Amino acid sequence: MKTSDFIKGIHHVTATVNDAQADYQFYTHTLGMRLIKKTVNFDNHNVYHFYYGDQVGTPSTIFTTFPYKGQPNVKQGEEGTGLIIATALSVPASALPFWEKRLTEQGTSVLHGKRFGQSYLWFRDPSGLQIELIGDDTDTRKTWISPDETEITEAVGVKGIHHVTLSIAPEHWELMLDFLQAEMNMTIAAQENNRVRLNVNGGGAGMYLEMRLDENTAHGRNGIGTVHHVAWIVEDDAALMAMRERMIEKGFVPTDMKDRKYFHSVYFRPYAGMWFEMATLAPGFTVDEAEEELGEHLLLPEWEEVNRKEIEANLPKIG
Repeated sequence: MKTSDFIKGIHHVTATVNDAQADYQFYTHTLGMRLIKKTVNFDNHNVYHFYYGDQVGTPSTIFTTFPYKGQPNVKQGEEGTGLIIATALSVPASALPFWEKRLTEQGTSVLHGKRFGQSYLWFRDPSGLQIELIGDDTDTRKTWISPDETEITEAVGVKGIHHVTLSIAPEHWELMLDFLQAEMNMTIAAQENNRVRLNVNGGGAGMYLEMRLDENTAHGRNGIGTVHHVAWIVEDDAALMAMRERMIEKGFVPTDMKDRKYFHSVYFRPYAGMWFEMATLAPGFTVDEAEEELGEHLLLPEWEEVNRKEIEANLPKIG
């Protein structure tokens, strides 16, 4: 088996955002996703790490955020090449009028579009992140339905990540396209104007990546309002470490394996400059919380438990 075959699809997308309460309100109440884990940034315990997804946090449904409002030395990000500039969430095609009405009534400006034969809505979240709701009736993933929500039903609900869009400068275009096809289990599905859609592991919702060629565009800078990284599914630690060794062979500088409690992962930067992560399927989000209680408690890594009182006092209240 080639190491590229170990990449199975999108695991999660992680963004740097602004206000914790506004972020929580938008993704759980406005979009109806489930908060499946409320923890802290393992590298900065003064910042939440929210995980939103389906009922159990199935890989490919997970969107995660670090709310950095008020933290020193964290600036507003700048959109540009080398960054993931948009995250698309999958909904039934017939649900787009519902979402346009709901978002507009709640004060979010919405634009219409059609790409690769699929209609979508484009808008920005409270932190300025570009989000799309794309109509895809081939998506069979089950929608999380909140017991407190009456308007969002299975017929309209968010099913998970559909794809992410990378903005690429001309000098990186061929390098990145060749790399993704040779090393990341991707094939070109379609091309349209300055954009290409790639199938990941055969394609389908949660298994697409789109690249947009952006000429005369400045290089982006990570910060509040930008996506920090996209994570790709690998099945287990053996596949993860094999991919790590392959990235070293390709001349990249991957991190050591990180224990993120809910998965193990390795990070690296490919040619265009964005962060890629490779993340395992196990242990999953029920390792420290029962399924029916996911997202209800502040969960800390073991080494932070001694600091729980201080951490809880410094984190903003949400609800």
